[in-house]
Amino acid sequence: MDYFIIFVALSSGLYFHWWLYVRIKRWTDRDLALSMAGADAAKRAYMLSRLAEAKAAGVKSKQLAAWLEQAANEYCAG
Repeated sequence: MDYFIIFVALSSGLYFHWWLYVRIKRWTDRDLALSMAGADAAKRAYMLSRLAEAKAAGVKSKQLAAWLEQAANEYCAG
């Protein structure tokens, strides 16, 4: 019974830390996209859609900032 309690406590702690890591990663990615949009509501919606597109395309975290910056520049040019 002791091993079961240890297993449940350990697995729930690991799951919680994984869940928290994923949440914080999503929040920082969203904040990055919104910071590039500024106060323009249309650009904010555009950047959030481009963020979803980047996630669907499998853009790596290290490349996400450059990818979003390019998307923000395309919005200004287009």
